[in-house]
Amino acid sequence: MKLLISRFIAILILVIPGLLAMTGFLMMKDDVFNYISMHGDDNVTPAFAWLHFGGGLLLFAAGMTFLGGWILTRDRKRNYVGPRFKEKKKPTQTQTRKTTL
Repeated sequence: MKLLISRFIAILILVIPGLLAMTGFLMMKDDVFNYISMHGDDNVTPAFAWLHFGGGLLLFAAGMTFLGGWILTRDRKRNYVGPRFKEKKKPTQTQTRKTTL
């Protein structure tokens, strides 16, 4: 039962950012469509909804960043990434002797 609950929570942690990214994409798509469709109506002056579009862009970027980071972390653990994406190892400090003259 405990394993089932932990897996459900893990699914929710991945689904919620996906839903945020989807909502942001739909907000941006609707704004672009509404702006283009306003050009066919002579009674309306076309204006782009920058605030709504920016909110959608923010939601989309936040959701995709979280999902991309999760996938990169998982792939690093399983050693699926190329050398470009491997974690940088911190150089160990070598002990050097001081020579005096």
